[in-house]
Amino acid sequence: MVKLSAIQLTSTPNVEQNINAIARQLAKLTKTPDSSEIEHIVVLPECCLFFGANDKEQLLLAQQTKNENELQLSLSQLAKQYKVTLIGGTIPILAECGEKFTNTSCAFNTRGELITRYDKIHLFDVNVEDSEKTYAESRYTQAGTQACVAKTAMATIGMSVCFDVRFPLLYQRLSELGADIIVVPSAFTRVTGKAHWQTLLQARAIENQVYIIAAGQEGVHANGRETWGHSMIISPWGEVMSCLEEGEGIVTSEYIPLEIQKIRTSMPLKRALISN
Repeated sequence: MVKLSAIQLTSTPNVEQNINAIARQLAKLTKTPDSSEIEHIVVLPECCLFFGANDKEQLLLAQQTKNENELQLSLSQLAKQYKVTLIGGTIPILAECGEKFTNTSCAFNTRGELITRYDKIHLFDVNVEDSEKTYAESRYTQAGTQACVAKTAMATIGMSVCFDVRFPLLYQRLSELGADIIVVPSAFTRVTGKAHWQTLLQARAIENQVYIIAAGQEGVHANGRETWGHSMIISPWGEVMSCLEEGEGIVTSEYIPLEIQKIRTSMPLKRALISN
């Protein structure tokens, strides 16, 4: 049996504190009586190891950890310790220019080996009617350029991050690359989350006939930023299978490959080409 899980966090600017919070949730998830018979795909939120400070501090963290890649190593160790396929939310990794970082999602197998990494393509440069008012990720973040999937024995996992969910062409590309599941580590603002989060996630699931695992930050963070939470797992038919609205915790649902095959056979969207 394969289980899909999203861990919801209220991350802080303290890396060790966040690692411990993730470890507590993973321990709960994997210490069930039948855990040895279950394979887990677990998704963490965007900025899972460092959140609640400004982007300049994320850049400083990326610069401080560039040699040993400590953040990536911490996630690798968690995957290995708890024997899960772990999509490590995102962490800041110093870009080659040294003046910006990539907002990077790393996928690890149960041995803690890096399967793939995805650099967030669509950066959050917007105005929002909340306490922050203006977001300008591109000031310190370097955008990625490549769609990316993580191939595992259980499924092909499409990689995306937060604001990416508003860009359906990326998800179509992940579908073309064979994605059965698409993950969405996020830190949606409370304002935009309330308005659009679930609608966008369900649309991406329905359009591409994939499972969606969306893991969110939730709550009021150290810098006053408010995030929406509502971590959820959505079926290829667009049904919300599990959702955690508030607080830290886990949402879990079973992964059924035959359900994908059934939906794609009965409604073959990939063959429904529009002729000019």
